[in-house]
Amino acid sequence: MSEKYVLISTDSHAGLPAEGYREYVDAKYHRMFDEAQAEAEALRELAETDDHQRFLREWNSEIGEHGGMRGAWDPAVRDKEMDHDGVAAEVIFPDADSAGVGGVAKTPFTAGLGSTGSDDAEMTLAGAWAHNRWIAEFCQSSPERRAGVAIVPLHDIAAAVRMVEWSADNGLRGGIMIPTKWGALPSYNDPVYDPVWAAAAETGLPVHTHSGVGPDPDDYGVTPGLIAIYTTEAYWWAARPLWALILGGVFERHPALKYVIAENGAWWTPDIISRMDSKWEGDHATRKFGPAAFRSGLAMKPSEYFDRNCWLAASVMGDVEIERRAQIGVGNLMWGSDYPHPEGTWPHTRPWLAERFGKVPVADTRRILGLTAAEVYGFDLAPLEPHVQRVGPTLADIHGTAG
Repeated sequence: MSEKYVLISTDSHAGLPAEGYREYVDAKYHRMFDEAQAEAEALRELAETDDHQRFLREWNSEIGEHGGMRGAWDPAVRDKEMDHDGVAAEVIFPDADSAGVGGVAKTPFTAGLGSTGSDDAEMTLAGAWAHNRWIAEFCQSSPERRAGVAIVPLHDIAAAVRMVEWSADNGLRGGIMIPTKWGALPSYNDPVYDPVWAAAAETGLPVHTHSGVGPDPDDYGVTPGLIAIYTTEAYWWAARPLWALILGGVFERHPALKYVIAENGAWWTPDIISRMDSKWEGDHATRKFGPAAFRSGLAMKPSEYFDRNCWLAASVMGDVEIERRAQIGVGNLMWGSDYPHPEGTWPHTRPWLAERFGKVPVADTRRILGLTAAEVYGFDLAPLEPHVQRVGPTLADIHGTAG
């Protein structure tokens, strides 16, 4: 094996400055686009706080020499920053500026990381098409290094299938992102979605949910601890589709389907999978329901579907994910830099990797940092090899030894 690591980020983001999306939006929505942008700008100014302004000054100072936020939409700056961090390739989600850190717009209308099944169907679809058209163009630069993720709303199943097929035909091999929260739509165990899962399986495109949404705002009210409560339970909303898909028999009906939970950690996984297995096996607490309640439509244990069909793009994983990697499944766990979000590792990825993976065996490190991602997303390692040899971290960089 090479003395270099193949570093593939399975959680990065890209997006345009606000005005840039307009040309990718269908002309009939231009007036609504302009109105939405003006409203978003007004809300942004209204929400500014002293703490946020202080953070912006610190963050902009930190990333200034790295091109600021230009890498969110400028492929030349992005390639330079990937090289700086040692990243050979990346999977690219929407919403590069999810916290208002650099003037980059969220995906138009109600599409993007915050999309739910309760959003306006027509406008969400229009926003998704705008971003998908742009990201397909963006990935034409250094296509061996970029796997774009298409946004696919699920309000209209036939339209969703067409978008999956379009994404495959237009090189968005990063897969599709569905609303993390189904909201007013049927939950994801409902067979109504089977045509979408079938299209994703046939094209080989992974299906993603990505952390970001939470309960409806009214659920929190104005009680103390608003942000703290949200950040504590945000993982649950991105995790929830996992057990709907497994226990709803989706992977039994579509054995080739790939499902990835992005930027949601992985610390919670062993416990919920173990709990599902115990119920499938018929533990004492389930006796009153009968075995059929937990085995209907499932020929295998939930953990077996998880191992075969599911992955965790755990992004900037903490010590607990590293420590529990065997319980989670080394082959199910993938790293991401979360570029260019400030909660990610950029522009300090190299020292971060040494800190977190320094004591992890080389074989596990190789798989988590890149080899599993290459398999899940179909990255061809041969075209990536020149980038790996040019910028990839060495075994000594991460472990302080040649291995």
